[in-house]
Amino acid sequence: MSNEISRRNIVAAALAQAVIPTTARSYGRILGANDRIQIGQIGSGHRSDGHRHMLKLSSKNDALFDYRSVCDLWTVNRERGADQAQRMFGARPKTYKYSEELLADGELDAVMIATGDHQHARILAEVVRAGKDCYCEKPMANTLADAKLARDTVKSSKQVIQMGSQWLSDPYQHLVRDMIRAGKIGKVVSIDQAWNFNGPRWHTPQDPNVAQIREQDTDWNRWLLGRAERPFDPRMYFEFRIFKDFSGGITDQWYSHGSGLVHFYLDTFIPDDTVANGGIFAWHDVRENPDTFQCLSTFTAQQVLYSYCTTFGNGYGDRTIIRGTHGTLWSPGGEGSPQWWFEPERSSGWRSNRVFELKPGVSTAAQPVLLPGQTVPPPVNQDDDLAYHTDNWLQCMRSRKTPNGNIETGFAHAVALIMATRAYREGKKVYWNRKTEVIDDRSLE
Repeated sequence: MSNEISRRNIVAAALAQAVIPTTARSYGRILGANDRIQIGQIGSGHRSDGHRHMLKLSSKNDALFDYRSVCDLWTVNRERGADQAQRMFGARPKTYKYSEELLADGELDAVMIATGDHQHARILAEVVRAGKDCYCEKPMANTLADAKLARDTVKSSKQVIQMGSQWLSDPYQHLVRDMIRAGKIGKVVSIDQAWNFNGPRWHTPQDPNVAQIREQDTDWNRWLLGRAERPFDPRMYFEFRIFKDFSGGITDQWYSHGSGLVHFYLDTFIPDDTVANGGIFAWHDVRENPDTFQCLSTFTAQQVLYSYCTTFGNGYGDRTIIRGTHGTLWSPGGEGSPQWWFEPERSSGWRSNRVFELKPGVSTAAQPVLLPGQTVPPPVNQDDDLAYHTDNWLQCMRSRKTPNGNIETGFAHAVALIMATRAYREGKKVYWNRKTEVIDDRSLE
């Protein structure tokens, strides 16, 4: 009984931290130019491996940091993460079960969050209130209340926050935005993204973790973190992305990147309206979220139509197409592809039935988008673990400048994905009210 009461007290205290105001307990070290940044990690599942890999790549750029600690509710993940960190960085980090234990470390400077989608925002608020800088995996939030909590907490602090939307630090995406800003393609009229995959994404029938975990080795109620109580479900614990109470699936994971890039290209945040459709058309397993999804949004002030689609039943035809009155920027690749081409409009009234050529150099009109010193286009695909993004975060922690994936970009992609998820689930066109910051279907108007 005493152990149960103690556990409940810990959970209650942690949840309270998500809503209490900043107090004198918040603090942070002032980093000198040569001080080693002390980094901890909350969540040590699959995505945390990518975070550690990004840090390892950044360490090659003379980044001075120590991987100090790792926190995970599940004993196995916690020890596995510590073992991997020891192999990668040469020293075994401290291990903690609960986030408040890790955050009590006065020498800790920053935290990377790699937990479940529904946990990001509340843990981000907790980290910031403890006076730590943060790298938070996307999506920042998948409920509007959590998105506002995280944003308002960060904006009332001095902490440096980097959202895990790594393509915002990719130099090729910056080149594309620069061309749009310079008017190279004229006025943008539409953006079209299609990112696909052939397979039962996020569901592994024989997942060894599902067979291995025991409820007594974790804290199920803490993992739920405010979501409705239910019996322990190991499948849900590891495959939360396919269950609607914890994630929108495609919207949380892929569309959050897509919408974030569109905000980046257009220098604006959050579409004014969204309509969506789709369903479970390919993988009739335990999933509740769609494996085929499409949404359409309008940016009213910019007069831009934005189309996004993903299917997990067919991997053909990945692309991003940005159409302007003077030309087109297009990428023959999926999420974060660095290969881009520019093709000018030939004349007013010109019309082409030609499908974009996917082989470099075939189309004489298309010009590759190249970094200075490049002579050939980069590959169509690149690895998710982009060191540019962790480099940017580490540099900004020292300079106290605003990172590329700041809290405003996180709030924007969160609202966009929440709108898309609601539009799909409710079968209604939804609208973002920029004055009241409310999502509604305007059914009363």
